[in-house]
Amino acid sequence: MQSYQLNLPPSSPVPVLVEVPHAGTTVPEAVSDELVAPEDALLRDADIYVDELYANAPSLGAALLCARVSRFVVDLNRAQDDFDSSTVSDHVNNVMGAQPRGVVWRATTDGRPLLRRPLSLNALRSRLATYYVPYHDALKKTLEALRAQFGFAVLVAGHSMPSLGRSLHVDTGIRRADVVPGTRGRTSADARVIDLVDAHFRAAGLSVRHDDPYKGGYSTTHYGRPDRQQHAIQIELNRALYVDETTFARRTGDFERLQGLLDELIVKLGKLDLR
Repeated sequence: MQSYQLNLPPSSPVPVLVEVPHAGTTVPEAVSDELVAPEDALLRDADIYVDELYANAPSLGAALLCARVSRFVVDLNRAQDDFDSSTVSDHVNNVMGAQPRGVVWRATTDGRPLLRRPLSLNALRSRLATYYVPYHDALKKTLEALRAQFGFAVLVAGHSMPSLGRSLHVDTGIRRADVVPGTRGRTSADARVIDLVDAHFRAAGLSVRHDDPYKGGYSTTHYGRPDRQQHAIQIELNRALYVDETTFARRTGDFERLQGLLDELIVKLGKLDLR
């Protein structure tokens, strides 16, 4: 199966790309026997419905890149070498330290095991070649095309987060803000992008807390290069804003309101001139 879906605007493009790397819940048959992922964890640890929240982006001029596979198969917001010897059995150069949730997860966010057994290095390379590399190739090429057309590009990394930190999170049991923009300490995007996002959500009455508990992952760090006219901001949305975290059902009305707020954000970002 193709690991992603890329939708380009049918007309009137703007220099914005929205990527949603964690909304997928599919586990391809090719790797299913390597996982012991419980069904409820597939939904709880996915950025559930975030692809649908941003579904209108192409009609507003932005490109939309969404992963189709579960982050339990491969985490597209991690570096390719983000794994350890407990995840990959024949890996010995453990420069990153213990990585239970690296590019391949071996535990859910509440500590349950995910891998039936450690992967071989060849099995990891197969996952990366099949699911990881094509996604990031599409992301990179789309950003390059936007920069070539407009002179700059804005990457919005669309995510969601549990309303409370879980057992393997750094903020276990702590209530989170409604919106967490992650910009690696305001280094991954122009201040005009960061301040626009902040003001937009605050004006809607939502609480905003920058870089806490998420500063931005691989995409923000790797693609956020303001000095090269490439700006990246990760936007974490509190799931309690739009979904019942027990049943995983959308909150009717709340979902639509948040989707409309994101539509308005895309329009505002598309009007920025960062050249």
